[in-house]
Amino acid sequence: MKPREQWTSKIGFILAAAGSAIGLGAIWKFPYETGANGGSVFILLFIISTLAIGLPILLAEFVIGRKGQADAVSGLKKLAPGKYWFLIGWSGFIFSFLILSFYSVVGGWILSYLGRSLLFQLSDLGDNGFAELFNGIIGNPWEVLIAQAGFMLLTVWIVQGGIKSGIERASKIMMPSLLIFLVILIIRSLTLEGAMEGISFMFVPDWSFFTFETALISLGQAFFSLSVGVAGMITYASYLSKSENLGRSAASVAALNILISIMAGLIIFPAVFALGYTPDQGPGLVFIILPAIFDQLFMGQFLIIIFFVLLLFATLTSSISMLEIVVSIGVKNQYERRRRTAIVFGLLIFLVGVPSALSFGVLSEPFMFGYLFFDFIDMLTSRIGLPLGALFISLFAGYVLTKKDVHAELNEQDVLVDIWRVLVRYVAPAAIIIVFVQGLMDVFGG
Repeated sequence: MKPREQWTSKIGFILAAAGSAIGLGAIWKFPYETGANGGSVFILLFIISTLAIGLPILLAEFVIGRKGQADAVSGLKKLAPGKYWFLIGWSGFIFSFLILSFYSVVGGWILSYLGRSLLFQLSDLGDNGFAELFNGIIGNPWEVLIAQAGFMLLTVWIVQGGIKSGIERASKIMMPSLLIFLVILIIRSLTLEGAMEGISFMFVPDWSFFTFETALISLGQAFFSLSVGVAGMITYASYLSKSENLGRSAASVAALNILISIMAGLIIFPAVFALGYTPDQGPGLVFIILPAIFDQLFMGQFLIIIFFVLLLFATLTSSISMLEIVVSIGVKNQYERRRRTAIVFGLLIFLVGVPSALSFGVLSEPFMFGYLFFDFIDMLTSRIGLPLGALFISLFAGYVLTKKDVHAELNEQDVLVDIWRVLVRYVAPAAIIIVFVQGLMDVFGG
């Protein structure tokens, strides 16, 4: 029987975990949520939410994963034999499957844009040309399906290679490249005339946006961007050796997530303000407004290629973690079945994602509660699935794992372990319940 793999280095694990966390949450969703919710105040609340709520749950997943040393279902069965806590693992399986089914659709859109940018087709489209292009792409059934299939093929190709040769190797290439591309684009954005208005929007507080609603959205963004709640970090940590410091690794992942989110803002908002746009453009910010902005810049066609390569890398680092959750549970201890399992689940995820891909064209009628199929799956997973998973992970770490168990994994001072246990026992569950209830109202309230 093939032995269970491990990460070959601490940096490989951190880059893979950070890549899982970053994804579209940092590069796509963070900028448009920031733009719609007042800029600096939202960023401040996002940082607080990440450190006070997201980080403790992230660390809880790390502790559970490394202690279990198995996939999320088997590991939780081992840690709580005869109990039903292993359902957390199956919940992660189901929601990762569903998230990737629509996430791969957005990955396909990115591939379509990248292909057009490489052919220099993202220029001189006029005032409404970029909006028409976006609507044309997402409404074209053959293009979205072929692009979605291409994105899933890339994801399957990486995951079937295993931890060392697949996920870790890809993360070591994509994450440093992502940081380099971010820096290049930030430099260009900050050198635009009028860029300081965007900097002020990001870092000078407008306290009129300091509301309960903004705090709630920032908390939801912290969950979404850290990828907690679907057992992804349990899965990744299960491949980690006992010699690594979990606390430092979790802090590194959270810090990278905050850093890259802010770096994405430093690309977008100085350019948005410098060229006369408004920041509250919503989800179309990346696909409609940014190409229009780059089209007005010197060497803009080259910069747009860099941006969509960056976005593709960020999206892939998250998609491979979601597929790994599914594959690890499907493989169990028969690691020689990894390649076949990755291909089979990749195909199934693609098929389940077909209605999402067609939601803006031939299946544009509301599916349920007034939502398109794509939007319903997005809401169901991000507003209900992620918070629900995070809640039970937090409760398991706080009440099932003993203090001795936690000490054995964290090897930290008593006071730090005590603070962490208070956060995962009381603070995080209370915050998660608020997000979960609001999510129910959003989904079922229509």
